[in-house]
Amino acid sequence: MLSYQHHYHAGNPADVHKHALLAWMLDYLVQKDKPITYLETHAGRGLYDLGDEAALKTGEAEKGVLALEQHLPKDHPYRQRLNEVRFKYGEAAYPGSPLIAAMTLREQDTIHLAELHPGENAILAEHLTQWDAHIRQQDGFKLAQAVCPPTPRRGMMLVDPSYEVKAEYDSIPKEMAQIARKWNVGILALWYPLLTSGTHGPMLAQLTQSFPDALRHEVRFGPVRDGHRMIGSGMFIINPPYGLAEHAKTVSKIF
Repeated sequence: MLSYQHHYHAGNPADVHKHALLAWMLDYLVQKDKPITYLETHAGRGLYDLGDEAALKTGEAEKGVLALEQHLPKDHPYRQRLNEVRFKYGEAAYPGSPLIAAMTLREQDTIHLAELHPGENAILAEHLTQWDAHIRQQDGFKLAQAVCPPTPRRGMMLVDPSYEVKAEYDSIPKEMAQIARKWNVGILALWYPLLTSGTHGPMLAQLTQSFPDALRHEVRFGPVRDGHRMIGSGMFIINPPYGLAEHAKTVSKIF
């Protein structure tokens, strides 16, 4: 799992799907004065340069954020975060989910981030130095199990694994169930790829059986390059906030 480097894939269509829903949920949560907790299990480096060699090598952002963002409403929270990041860091800058969260949340809110890769963890800490985020170099599920139920109890968790190890598809339903029991009021969001092999199918079936009231939202798109096995993106959201299902239809229209 330590071999995965998201800067090759930053801003791809799956990122747009995931981050559009994430930004909307965070914006929804901060509408009330009550403090919240944001927890992320696989944080990455937080900020990416779409003009660097890695990003240009795959060209995934060209078919992702650079092609799709204009189809979202101008006042969408995701587009607002994109504009803020570009103004602050340059036109080629792209925010990962930790930075989207940090720029949305307030002083009274709490952020817990886990990133196991030592190099990515160090870059993450550098990118979020101005925010009071709790950053740990450890397995994200271990962090979630230790922190939950968090204080404040109101809030959300994003789980965004690399899925490099097939065993993750088997272990994730159990991990999500354990966390949901501990944090029964939290919004728990899991991202997953739609693959030509259908590997994600049994995991989703198990999750749906355990959480029949969860929101499952998927979008499909063509392979971003020859031989790419990912043909879509999914979000499985336990305790979805009011209005998310309707808003997800807006996101679907951009693909």
